[in-house]
Amino acid sequence: MGFEDSYRLSAHAVITNEVGEVLQLLATYANRSWGLPGGALDPGETVHEALRRECREELGRDVHIDYLSGIYYHKVYNSHVFIFRARFTDRRHITLSNEHSEMAYFPLDRLSQVQRQRVRDCLEFDGSVRSAKF
Repeated sequence: MGFEDSYRLSAHAVITNEVGEVLQLLATYANRSWGLPGGALDPGETVHEALRRECREELGRDVHIDYLSGIYYHKVYNSHVFIFRARFTDRRHITLSNEHSEMAYFPLDRLSQVQRQRVRDCLEFDGSVRSAKF
């Protein structure tokens, strides 16, 4: 990779409800799929700053970041994705941005194969940050 080349970086949150289901948002852009809250880093942002900003923008809520559980490379997007375990800092209602049309909590077995691996790695975190390629 050359000095002037670039690729994408994004940060996403694994947030669960009281029964362990995983929060997913339905995108209104691209392939309109379900995914974890979060998104691309802006220039000059750390991964932690980006995740907090994205959660405020997408959910209207602040999150506390517990830990980084994995960094995953996605060939299709030429992107590295940072996955964090996070939780809400208060009990306010979620307010979706116009980037998402729905939100729901799903059990692990209802997630896509890629999401399932990333979320399972996060929920089974043993202190070692995982990585994989998709």
